[in-house]
Amino acid sequence: MDSLTPNPMDLISRPPAPRGSRRWRWVMPLLCVLVVAAIVGVVKFWPATPDAATRNRTAGLAVPVLVAKADRRDMPIMLDGLGTVQAFNSVTVKAMVDGPLVAVQFDEGQIVHKGDVLARIEPRAFRAALDLAVAKKAQDEALLANAKVDLVRYQKLVSNNFTSAQQSDTQKALVAQYEALVRQDQAQIDTAQSNLDYTTVTSPLDGRTGVRLVDQGNIVHASDATGLVVITQLQPIFVVFTLPQQTLPAVVKAMAAGQATVVATPQGGSRSAVLDTGKLTVLDNQVDPTTGTIKLKASFPNKDSRLWPGGFVGVRLQVDTANNAVVVPPAAVQRGPRGAFVYVVGDDDTVTRQAIRTGYEDEQAAIVTDGLTDGLKGGEQVVTDGASRLSDGSKVVVAKAAADAPPAGRERPAAPGAQRPRRSPG
Repeated sequence: MDSLTPNPMDLISRPPAPRGSRRWRWVMPLLCVLVVAAIVGVVKFWPATPDAATRNRTAGLAVPVLVAKADRRDMPIMLDGLGTVQAFNSVTVKAMVDGPLVAVQFDEGQIVHKGDVLARIEPRAFRAALDLAVAKKAQDEALLANAKVDLVRYQKLVSNNFTSAQQSDTQKALVAQYEALVRQDQAQIDTAQSNLDYTTVTSPLDGRTGVRLVDQGNIVHASDATGLVVITQLQPIFVVFTLPQQTLPAVVKAMAAGQATVVATPQGGSRSAVLDTGKLTVLDNQVDPTTGTIKLKASFPNKDSRLWPGGFVGVRLQVDTANNAVVVPPAAVQRGPRGAFVYVVGDDDTVTRQAIRTGYEDEQAAIVTDGLTDGLKGGEQVVTDGASRLSDGSKVVVAKAAADAPPAGRERPAAPGAQRPRRSPG
């Protein structure tokens, strides 16, 4: 049989193809064609979504913005650090003599002055010792007076050859002995008087008392380590802080010029909130090699007692002043791939993108060191809020700040042709 002729037995043994499989042979290609056609249609005919600035220009609407003025003024250059408050003086008041504590005459946390009585120790034993020393001196003075009289007699007898010179010399030595004994008695009196004075414990300086360490009725000793109370001088007060060693030339220059003003601010709070203003008084004589920092100490008058020993404060040290500098709010400075820039509002209420270079900057102002075209001269209106929806040449309308907004429940009417500003997240 020819090989091209089908075998009748093969036709009998092969089962017929299912009807469903024959249907899917043309359905699947058709679905693929429809999906491809739909994707092409969406890509080709879906309207492009312009950005916010393009929509505003196309619709002829102005973008509401907030503006501020670029000023020309003297701008202080500050270095920021973290400091620790230290007491100007801190004294642990201790007993100088042993004895029962019969009186405590201060309140915890009281403001005391130098010489104020803080406590009293039982004085009777020390007064008796003083009386004994005074009596001993009187006895030795009487002996000295009698020895001096005898010396005069012996000197007359020697001049008339009625006694030997040796006896006169012996009496002279006895007088010197009594004189030394009287001086010793006076030293005993001074010691007894000092011990008696120490029974009255007084404040050695002006300051504020802390927690009482010993209660009345206890026996105190001069060797006690705890003492009676700790007195801390708060006015003036010190703040110790550190700065990177790279700032050392600027700090030395400021100290030499007498311009090293220091401002203390709350830790973690706004740097514009000033606790006190003082002067830099100490620059350490070496750089810490482990941290690469320099230690400094500033003195503050602390008249309102807003600085407290042991607390942490922010420190701002003024090292220079930029005279007649052009400054803008930091919010006006935008950052882009080609550097910093600001949007300047023109007389026709359109904005111009102005490239700038900035120098020193803090949370209040940024110094414009250079303008990359015409530059900022001072007096221009720069955009501080709403710049994300602007481009060069955008039309704007100046809105009022939140502080000037109407009371709650009353909405300010929108400016003609202006879109209502959307609330920013947060």
